Amino acid sequence: MASTPQTNVLVRGVTKLLCAYAAPLLDSRIEGSSQPFTVPDIILPHDNSKWWGWTHYGVFITDLPEPYRYLNTMTFIGAPGVLCFDNDYLSAPDARNTATVLSSTAYGDAHHYEAYDAASSCEFAADGSRLAWGNDLVITSNYPNFTVAGRYRHMQVKLQISATKQVSWFVRSPVYDHLSLLSTYTGTIMDDRGTTEIAGMCTVEYARSMTPQALSRQPIPPQLKTPVHFFTYQILHLDKRTQLLLTDVRADGMTLCKLAYVRNLDGEALVYQDVAFEVLLYRKQHVTDPRGRSMRAPERMQWIVRDEDQEMIRFVASVDSPLRYGHGQGYVASYQFTGKWRNKDVSGIGYLEWIDLE
Repeated sequence: MASTPQTNVLVRGVTKLLCAYAAPLLDSRIEGSSQPFTVPDIILPHDNSKWWGWTHYGVFITDLPEPYRYLNTMTFIGAPGVLCFDNDYLSAPDARNTATVLSSTAYGDAHHYEAYDAASSCEFAADGSRLAWGNDLVITSNYPNFTVAGRYRHMQVKLQISATKQVSWFVRSPVYDHLSLLSTYTGTIMDDRGTTEIAGMCTVEYARSMTPQALSRQPIPPQLKTPVHFFTYQILHLDKRTQLLLTDVRADGMTLCKLAYVRNLDGEALVYQDVAFEVLLYRKQHVTDPRGRSMRAPERMQWIVRDEDQEMIRFVASVDSPLRYGHGQGYVASYQFTGKWRNKDVSGIGYLEWIDLE
């Protein structure tokens, strides 16, 4: 496994102070996740902002029919300056203009991961109404309505999306916002199999953040990046109207976010803070990216979610699709899961994002 650069002592100290003291005081993600979404005006690209250094737009679909299983559209505008998300070898001449797109399914051998220079090959409307990454991807944004049009070498994607007011905040603070909107969609996937109609629940995601990278044209050295070493984000459906989001994020061994969000189309929105995540079995061989960097990856995982003394959710997941590189330094994939939710049997297909630099 490739060695991870040692984080600068000062950066490590500041990170610990922020995690231990500032974040609990400034972050209102728990309260915000039980209230309707009322701030669509924040969903802007901020590509020329002096305050917001990077933004993220994403649309994630799980539980698609075979052989697709999932469909992700994962984008960044600007370089995050975060260890696990930055791929400096893809940097634009001015790192602050680096933009990326990752889009994939479980089908076939190909997927799309590409970097762009936002200053010369992208068009981002200041009001966020139309966002274009080269000729590959266009997202339109007019909450509650969104569209996705992807034209990649291996597939074309068209989605019409309607977002609800059910919002889950992963972070809500003066310097970093990250949210997920429960949504429904209809659309098509076009590839060498023909045209496949798809419809169901999905999630629309947006983030904006300050970053020291905004001060420099050159990529921040790895030792000075925000030291997030572990990141997993997972999405699955507990039934046809209920979605579960799971997060486990760590910086220098400290937990930044380990939460479970349950929301449904009937208006229910719950956040659980008593969450346990365990990798039961790793793949025998590490996965290796195009740069020769290796990473351990899970084969079987377990999540347990409790509310006080009551076990609400327990399931085991088996990763059984190709790992697609390009979620920062990590991967996306799908898995089969079986378990219990409120004492009822549940099973299905989940979506996995995975970065492990620990």
